[in-house]
Amino acid sequence: MSDTQPRPHLPRLHLHDSRTRSTVPFVPLAPDNVRVYYCGPTVYDLAHIGNLRAMLTADVLVRLLRHLYPRVTYVRNITDVDDKINARAHANGESIADLTARTIADFHADLAAVSILPPDVEPRATHHIGEMQDMIARLIESGHAYEAEGHVLFAVGTYPSYGALSGRTPDDLIAGARVEVAPYKRDPGDFVLWKPSDDQTPGWDSPWGRGRPGWHIECSAMSHRYLGESFDIHGGGSDLLFPHHENERAQSMCCHPHGHFANHWVHNAMLLVNGEKMSKSLGNFLTVRDVLRDTPAEALRLLLLRAQYRSVLNFTREGLDEARQMLDRFYRALEKLDPDQPPVPAPDSVVQVLCDDLNTPRALAEMHALADAALTGDRVAAAQLKAAGNLIGLLNDTPEAWFRGGAKVDPAHIERLIEERLAARKARDFARADEIRNTLAAQGIVLEDGPQGTTWRQA
Repeated sequence: MSDTQPRPHLPRLHLHDSRTRSTVPFVPLAPDNVRVYYCGPTVYDLAHIGNLRAMLTADVLVRLLRHLYPRVTYVRNITDVDDKINARAHANGESIADLTARTIADFHADLAAVSILPPDVEPRATHHIGEMQDMIARLIESGHAYEAEGHVLFAVGTYPSYGALSGRTPDDLIAGARVEVAPYKRDPGDFVLWKPSDDQTPGWDSPWGRGRPGWHIECSAMSHRYLGESFDIHGGGSDLLFPHHENERAQSMCCHPHGHFANHWVHNAMLLVNGEKMSKSLGNFLTVRDVLRDTPAEALRLLLLRAQYRSVLNFTREGLDEARQMLDRFYRALEKLDPDQPPVPAPDSVVQVLCDDLNTPRALAEMHALADAALTGDRVAAAQLKAAGNLIGLLNDTPEAWFRGGAKVDPAHIERLIEERLAARKARDFARADEIRNTLAAQGIVLEDGPQGTTWRQA
């Protein structure tokens, strides 16, 4: 069967392609294995919420692809050799190995907290130096790269399509970039594939002397190693469009001229914090851990999903509060779920809007409609709400765990106070009963009396 949509009852996915600057039907190169590559972190510091948005976009995309297709191979790299890493390790007075190991562990923990699934393959740059050197040698042999004073540089003038991905002319590219001025460059826009290392800098032996790779060659080598000369989707934040992805595409297409490299390019927009660009100098720079100190991880995830990935997102504390209130409502609706109800597939209405270029705001609107029905007692709608949430990585808790999660008071202590309040009410000591309720309310605990007794939840 040659049909590129192996599950014909499901809607066709449409994605915006950065290269063509249009939203087009997604047609996989091989429908039995959709191949995706995303640029991962340079591991010298904690992930910030801008990094998180890129990783979340990838997560929603891969979740949807796995719903639509029988197999997805998702590769997300780790850059663990970089001048920023060298500088940070030196400043900390620690080894590069210790810095990168700790930062990778922190990155994994932060993403797991926000329910971002791990990739199928997570290659590290330092484990693929041989593949990078092979690629550089091929580029030199084919005339697309040259040696100069211990460096190897890609000659942008040898690739006529340079600039096609970002939609800029060569002059625009040079004017708009922080181009390193160096006398050994033939053209100001040429970029480094290999650079020399001194005795204090990480380095590997090579035909061009002891040195280390440039940033761009890493992803080209690792994507080729695990996904081949042509694969379906390459993604990342819009800040990577130029020069990183432009350079990746150029060197990959020149090294493997019979392939297409990435068939489709997905880039998410950046985010603002309180209406301004996130910056340490403005005091609004937030790591994922900064936010999670006083916010449920699921609320952070929902806040980021409230804007479509190509829209600029304004991150605010008020937005986090609204996201938490939305989740309160969804989990209230899930209280109507029949515990014996087997899992149901995500409703077509939600899948349909996600297939419209990952339109998560509309998916959330569909979930609100399901919550409306569930709150009136529709148990099927409650099951569909759960399935819809799970498709975009939400509603992973039970209602009880959500409403009681993060409580500052020992649950056993709360239950004892509830029993004491019940006894006070039976003894008609309403003053004491009200005192207990008010004490718990001051601690963020809400008591709810019902036919089955008194339950509690976090406010």
